[in-house]
Amino acid sequence: MRPHESDLTPQQKAMVEVWERHMGAKFVEHSADAALATLSAKPYLNHVPVMTGGVGREEIRAFYAERFIPQMPPDAEIELISQTVGHTSIVDEFIFKRTHTVVMDFFLPGVAPTGRRIEVPHVAIIQFRDGLIESEHIYWDQASVLVQASLLQDKALPVAGAETAEKILDPDRPSNTLITRAIEAATSQGFASSEETI
Repeated sequence: MRPHESDLTPQQKAMVEVWERHMGAKFVEHSADAALATLSAKPYLNHVPVMTGGVGREEIRAFYAERFIPQMPPDAEIELISQTVGHTSIVDEFIFKRTHTVVMDFFLPGVAPTGRRIEVPHVAIIQFRDGLIESEHIYWDQASVLVQASLLQDKALPVAGAETAEKILDPDRPSNTLITRAIEAATSQGFASSEETI
């Protein structure tokens, strides 16, 4: 859900426009230079779970040109869930969907393509300075990524796969399924559940 344009100040509209140009440069134009044109003099990019990105225009341009853009699967898509626009920042909540058919060092460093479909909720916090993007902090649940890529398969661990994205898209999906699974596993093994020990 995007904010209504009529609710935004001219400065906020300008930030949204710059952010949309930035996303279009990376995902539609596939142009590191066009993406760089939306960044401030001293930008900072951090994909928090795997610490990929860069500091400074030269490092970020190299990251986009050598890692992010050429290693993006052809079926990658972003489904925006919500957008909050502040005075100097934008926060996007979205589902990032793609099939792991190519090396994706920016997302799964050192992992060969698994061919698995991966759909993970993300939150991006974008800070602006003088009308340009100063920083991007992008968060996601790497455990969910590892489950969907079949790299983490221990069913005893309290992690979920694509269900995390499905729950955001459909709030009526059941909640607390990991708690239920843990109680059932404990009961089947003859252990007291957390409910019985409280």
